[in-house]
Amino acid sequence: MKSLKLTLVTGRTVEQGVEGEHGKLRDEYAEKVAVIELDSEDLGRLGVSAGSPVLVKTAHGEVVLKAIAAKGRHPGIAFAPYSPWVNVVIDSETDGSGMPTYKGIEAEICPTEERVVSLEELIRKHYGLEVDLSKLAGQEVSGGEGGEEQLIKDVVCPFCGCLCDDVEVLVKGGVIVEVRKACAIGSAKFLDHRKERALHPLVRKDGEFVKVSLEEAIEEAAKILANSKYPLLYGWSSTSIEANELGIELAELLGGVIDNTTSVCHGPTVLGVQGVGTVRATLGQIRNRADLIIYWGSNPLNAHLRHLMRYSALARGVFIKGRKDRKVVVVDVRETPAAKMADLFIRVKPGQDYELISALRMAVRELDIEAKEVAGVPVEKIYELAEIMRTAKFGAVFFGVGVTMSPGKDETIENIIRLVQDLNEWTKFVLCPMRGHFNVTGACNVSLWMTGYAFGVDYMRKFPRHDPAIWTVTELLSNGDVDAALIVASDPLAHLPKEAAENLAKIPVVVVDPKFNVTATIAQVFIPSSFVGIEKEGSAYRMDGVSLRMKKVVDPPEGVLSDEEILSLLLEKVRELRGA
Repeated sequence: MKSLKLTLVTGRTVEQGVEGEHGKLRDEYAEKVAVIELDSEDLGRLGVSAGSPVLVKTAHGEVVLKAIAAKGRHPGIAFAPYSPWVNVVIDSETDGSGMPTYKGIEAEICPTEERVVSLEELIRKHYGLEVDLSKLAGQEVSGGEGGEEQLIKDVVCPFCGCLCDDVEVLVKGGVIVEVRKACAIGSAKFLDHRKERALHPLVRKDGEFVKVSLEEAIEEAAKILANSKYPLLYGWSSTSIEANELGIELAELLGGVIDNTTSVCHGPTVLGVQGVGTVRATLGQIRNRADLIIYWGSNPLNAHLRHLMRYSALARGVFIKGRKDRKVVVVDVRETPAAKMADLFIRVKPGQDYELISALRMAVRELDIEAKEVAGVPVEKIYELAEIMRTAKFGAVFFGVGVTMSPGKDETIENIIRLVQDLNEWTKFVLCPMRGHFNVTGACNVSLWMTGYAFGVDYMRKFPRHDPAIWTVTELLSNGDVDAALIVASDPLAHLPKEAAENLAKIPVVVVDPKFNVTATIAQVFIPSSFVGIEKEGSAYRMDGVSLRMKKVVDPPEGVLSDEEILSLLLEKVRELRGA
């Protein structure tokens, strides 16, 4: 049987984002995420057609995915969306950074007669749990017949770190009927927030979920947390600052660990900034002044859909009028949609960002590079990019997890920060991380205010401690260090590597989320909550550190509380049980 050894890269896609907002327990979600993109050349070498199943094997596991044709050219590289399926073959090793490596994985791919398994089968096969997704199907909240129309302007979108604040939402009879100016994923979040909705608290009894009152669910959740010796409180990036504050208070009371999703995306960015500082600017400053935009290890057209139009390449600024006044450079391991619209595309070998950054620093300082190529990039192209950077009036580097997950991790981030610092000896240059969840920057900020650390904070000794090699979600779960978990506004079972996810499935889990997600299928207690930025006001921080106030545009379903209200009740009950 034919097989190919390729480099596996994972990341976000538009389809993954839209279907995720519709509901992750649906077959349509599996159709969009249980796939692997292969270059047309590699499809031919394997002798398979688009739509055929292929077996993906790594040193960490194997899984069957549906092969689809890649939209851009990247022979030798296979791309798969983040999902419960591909995470089966991801390594839990973090190299002391707290973050697994979801990119640059050696994989063997071959044709197979097996089919892609359903989510139920996947959970049964890899986590040893029987779940019936039909019993967890959400409901569509009724309402909206008749009533007055109201157009609410300047709404902040609660999807990604762009926090676009120009969205217009048309509400009729208390129901969102139209969304203007938002991207496809943002629109899906607003329009579909009523679909597949969880409306009742659930507690698992004799292996089956049973509907209970909110009071009983809070009591059961509080018992799990209060009786645990060392609980993990995880998520926090898709909820408000106010909820984050309560989460940290609860972690301190319990003597557990609180970690946000930074540890599995931009944790190395935080560590790099702590090491050597950074050079930052607001997105407004970049929009108005930057004549050079560099996207490094980031694909905004799949993960931050309006970023180019609002803040960078296509944005109309005060001093820079639009695309004609800007140069755009994309540095990536594969030809992404963003690469196709760039003036210069630099294809770097997977895992060699540090080497390319080092060569660029040499070129900027006018030092000789003796090699003919570095990280797969001809030296002439490196000098060309260095000259473009030095001669810009105002340059901005937007970097994503393609850099943070590159070997070296925080050292690679320190190196790219040093590159920007070097460039400031010639011109004005700034750096901005492309943060994912809408309030992941805020989760870091509130953690810094209250604990001194941005993520991965331990309270076992009743005062905050931080070490990403110990007190982060992947490390804690992979090592089996925690005996209970509270998951708020996150879905770790859908996104963590298999080893960590396996151990999460073995401990009592409490999930607080507006919709049933993959993690909820293995929970002991599930408590539905309202959507921040749709059904509840709250504070959030944009990827550049600018704080914004999220609006409430419609009422939540009857009886569904906000994360803040649920956490306040949990805190009160845990204090009672602990005698605090």
